[in-house]
Amino acid sequence: MKFPRLVISLKKIEENAKKVLDMLNKHNIELVAVTKLVLGDPKIAKTLKDVGIQKIGESRLDNIEKMIKNKISGPFQLLRIPMLSELDKAVLLVDEILISDETTALKIDEIAQKYDKNIELIYMIDVGDLREGVWFENACKTIENIAKKLKMAKLSGIGTNVGCFGGILPTKDNLNTLVGIKKYLDDKLNTNLKISGGSTVTLKLIESGELPEKINQFRIGEGILLGTDATGHRDIPYLSQNTVILEAEVIEVDYKPSVPVGKIGRDSMGRIPEFEDKGWRKRIILAIGEQDIDPNGLKPFDKRLEVLHASSDHTIIDYTESEVNYKIGDILKFKLSYGAALRAFTSPFVKKIYQ
Repeated sequence: MKFPRLVISLKKIEENAKKVLDMLNKHNIELVAVTKLVLGDPKIAKTLKDVGIQKIGESRLDNIEKMIKNKISGPFQLLRIPMLSELDKAVLLVDEILISDETTALKIDEIAQKYDKNIELIYMIDVGDLREGVWFENACKTIENIAKKLKMAKLSGIGTNVGCFGGILPTKDNLNTLVGIKKYLDDKLNTNLKISGGSTVTLKLIESGELPEKINQFRIGEGILLGTDATGHRDIPYLSQNTVILEAEVIEVDYKPSVPVGKIGRDSMGRIPEFEDKGWRKRIILAIGEQDIDPNGLKPFDKRLEVLHASSDHTIIDYTESEVNYKIGDILKFKLSYGAALRAFTSPFVKKIYQ
């Protein structure tokens, strides 16, 4: 067997997907299953489609192209605002595009006319997180004016993103801001726009009964794929967190001081490390590093392990408090944070196997 590796439980991902889909269906909310974490992995995408999820959301056109080549059917939603240089490809490959700018919207419309392709646009609105989108106070007139210029492309909805940059949580108040903008635009444009206002962190508002009823599309990846909510800082209790397990091999076992000897500068990543003096400690080195994972996102199965630090290709762990007498060649198992999983799926040095 080759290590490090991700052991991916398609069955548990399927179970998570079905639970989320059933929850959203009860509230008449469309689920867009997001595959960017797993780079549009066709096996995982097929699992999502097989439970009845209709629409796949992706940030990168290469991943969408890979799914199509592996017979994963759309519709596809392009999550990241597209670059002008990729708009031809985007219009040909996807069905729904998130946008936030007039230049992009009108160029998509022009290309859609060229290919005679119906394409739907969701205009993103910034309700405070400071990532993409027109500022909410300017949204009504801005979006109205752009929608009236479209000839082939269709404004099908408005949306927002929270949590990913500013850490802003979704609330009844900031989502009701979208409801008010929708009402204005529907009146002015004679439309019935969808509101793509939910992600994994927004599931909490469904659980508490606080979600405004006009919110009718969620874009969810992390909750289904990992059973976690990074922005809400929780394991989602009704979903499995045993979907993706990292296995890494021990390449050194030793007994060393807990504080380096000599003048401390910066580490290999340019950071100034800090150390607590705990005396001499038992340590493990794993054959995996920051090129493959975020060490801060490793969650050991052995709860008595302490992940100390990592360089590009080594991860150092304190096992002094563990009851296990580790040796070279042993395999350690970890659950992963979203950030650690993202890097592991992206790394070509981490093998992916499926169960």
